[in-house]
Amino acid sequence: MAASETPVFPPVLPNRHPDAPKGADLDKCVHCGLCLNACPTYRELGLEMDSPRGRIYQMVQVATGQAEITPSYVEHLDLCLACRGCESACPSGVPYGRLIEAARAELEARIERPWHVRLLRRFVFGRLLVSRGWLRTAGALLYLYQASGLQQLVRGSGLLKLAGKLGRIEKLAPEAEAPFFFSQIGRIFPAKGEKRKRVAFLAGCLANVTSARLNEATVRVLQENGCEVAVPEGQTCCGALHVHSGLKDQARELARRNIRAFLPEDFDAVVTNAAGCGSTLKEYHELLENDPEFREKAHVFVSKVRDITEFLDEIGIRPPENPVPATVTYQDSCHLAHGQKIRQAPRNLLAAIPGVDFRELPQADLCCGSAGVYNIVHDDLAASILEKKMALVNATGASIVTTANVGCAIQLKAGVALHGKGQRVLHVVELLDEAYRRRGGQPPASPQPPSS
Repeated sequence: MAASETPVFPPVLPNRHPDAPKGADLDKCVHCGLCLNACPTYRELGLEMDSPRGRIYQMVQVATGQAEITPSYVEHLDLCLACRGCESACPSGVPYGRLIEAARAELEARIERPWHVRLLRRFVFGRLLVSRGWLRTAGALLYLYQASGLQQLVRGSGLLKLAGKLGRIEKLAPEAEAPFFFSQIGRIFPAKGEKRKRVAFLAGCLANVTSARLNEATVRVLQENGCEVAVPEGQTCCGALHVHSGLKDQARELARRNIRAFLPEDFDAVVTNAAGCGSTLKEYHELLENDPEFREKAHVFVSKVRDITEFLDEIGIRPPENPVPATVTYQDSCHLAHGQKIRQAPRNLLAAIPGVDFRELPQADLCCGSAGVYNIVHDDLAASILEKKMALVNATGASIVTTANVGCAIQLKAGVALHGKGQRVLHVVELLDEAYRRRGGQPPASPQPPSS
């Protein structure tokens, strides 16, 4: 279809699920096709129905009653990474992220998954991600598996090759970073030097186990930049994985819990170091738009949310004094670049570190294949995307790969192990933290928990 031809669709059927895609959003797509090259699944599969344009067309067919929800429709929507790269490419401002989340919420309400899938989803989304107790238990088991040498034994035995999908997923297992960050929740950390801001830090859910050192580094960097940092006790999972999986009602309850935890005190900002979390936190007002008690509170909360790179760039960082002699590249997090439209802030922070030789990564804003739980559910496709990403990373010659999202970091670490050249993978804030902790140009000592 030519870009000048605007399709005319029948009206959306009434009495649909309240979270189903809205006609006003669907009608914005003029099917020009400029999104195709920005879509990882279209680049991999070359199928129109696995492109943003194709998926929207299918949504319209279902919304207008011209097609039923079929296994094929479910599969095409499930294959979407929800990376939102198409939003950056779209000239018509189609809110594709909102559309795919709405379509998945409708599917969740209208289809019945196999019993074992329902059971697994109920545990992961309803228990594991929202419970510190379950996360501690899972983290302890993962730590024992890795620290005891059992993981090394299993990987060396060849058993993983016989385990099929489970064996492939095991290679993506992140490191359990003991001690976990849970012990820091509820604490307040003073600013170093003159106090400039008072901020609240959202520590996440799995990040307390798999990115505990990153969370500590985030607090230290904020302290270095004159921020008093509170880690509110009542906080919980942000709900991003729930939203991406169509579980909007569960996400709404998590949003309410976080608003209750963060709003009572007067913070200058609510800071997160996970771009995927931040994108959802900044959309709490959309999640709760029909909640009379939390509608206005959600708007106030959203006005305070900042990604850590965004916040530090806004206030102006105190540049590290000692150089970090390293060649560095940067992989854009999809939900930072496309969801939050933040691209320059992380690069500005890297440019402020003396000694860094920054090399731009080709196609830096193309998804690495992590996408929440996508690399577990669709591991084969995610692995193909990651292999191509690592070829681009290797071509830069960088010794350090930085990103701004915990999920991306885990995926890229797996990529280095499988296809890399021994690169270190760090969050931008972790590299900043290393720079602050260097003394006289010497590498920093082992990181310590944030000072109180």
